[in-house]
Amino acid sequence: MMIFFVGALLGVIMGSTLCVGYLRREIAADIGPKLKRVQTQLDNIETQLNLTMITRYEELATRRLGDSSSRS
Repeated sequence: MMIFFVGALLGVIMGSTLCVGYLRREIAADIGPKLKRVQTQLDNIETQLNLTMITRYEELATRRLGDSSSRS
């Protein structure tokens, strides 16, 4: 009886270890493409913000140059 109990316990432990390893691998595989897509979206947003800021600074610089040249 004790041998059966120890065998069953070892089987449950080994099965749960195998199952946890499989689940971790599947979860990581599922998250990878989503993270890559989110990173791409963040990169696009950053690029758009940089372009907007550069354009705005150029507009401000042009206005300042125009204002200072009209005063002279």
